[in-house]
Amino acid sequence: MIENIDLQLGFAPDYDSPIPYMKRTRDYYMAIGYTTPYRWAHYLEAPFQPLKKPLAQSRVTIVTTAAPYDPAKGDQGPGAKYNGGAKFYKVYDGDTSKQHDLRISHIGYDRVHTSAEDSGTWFALPQLIKAKAAGRIGEVAPRFFGAPTNRSHRVTVEVDAPEILNRCREDKVDAAVLVPNCPVCHQTTALVARHLEANGIPTVVMGCAKDIIEHAAVPRFLFSDFPLGNSAGKPHDVESQALTLELALRVLESATGARTTMQSPLRWNDDGKWKLDYNNIETMSPDELARRRAEFDKQKEVARGLRENAA
Repeated sequence: MIENIDLQLGFAPDYDSPIPYMKRTRDYYMAIGYTTPYRWAHYLEAPFQPLKKPLAQSRVTIVTTAAPYDPAKGDQGPGAKYNGGAKFYKVYDGDTSKQHDLRISHIGYDRVHTSAEDSGTWFALPQLIKAKAAGRIGEVAPRFFGAPTNRSHRVTVEVDAPEILNRCREDKVDAAVLVPNCPVCHQTTALVARHLEANGIPTVVMGCAKDIIEHAAVPRFLFSDFPLGNSAGKPHDVESQALTLELALRVLESATGARTTMQSPLRWNDDGKWKLDYNNIETMSPDELARRRAEFDKQKEVARGLRENAA
């Protein structure tokens, strides 16, 4: 009866909604034995800074959670397993006039539906350069910035966000586009965006985890209902990557107040069943959960050593 009504009224299936990443993540870690629920950053209001000049006259930078490729840090290529050894724990920057090989093996993107073959899906610099050439923005800032994907809210708020703000000020940045990849990445960029905005720099986050971003209350958000790891568009689809950046720029210049969200009209595929897979414990056997716990513990130890060396 319900199926008939759905067909008559044209309803979409309930699963074809934005993935509830906070709940999925909380349930998943509890299922593999981590029983203390993670506290996601939550605000009711967000700072808001209007553009001081038209985008066509503005200097724009990118903040990414991707990591520079380092051949000494193990497999970071397409399809690589989660690689805690490739993490970084300090803000870095890169010269936007040069090409960069940034990867996402160090974070929890959607490894079922994302091969991580095309960096254009997580690093929007090539599209930003094209936007400059087309006169859509005034300048690409001389540097882009890497934000550590840190589970510590305090470190992100008190250390990393201020450091990114300082570097943006050094480069006389007028606006920032922030591109996260994993669930915690979305929280990281939300906290950085809030800090930049509170200190005079307009921002827009372009991401895939709607619940995390809106829970943390950002000024502007472009939501792409894609698997994690594709915040900047579809792989090997330059048109979708160009449109995704363009939509983000429209949000940046048109929002009239904080907590403005625009949803991209693009769909990943026709049926949306990919949304049933990410960290869904209902689809995992006890043996699979145990295997994942052992692998997570192993990578956690690797990351702890890196973090201690970076301190």
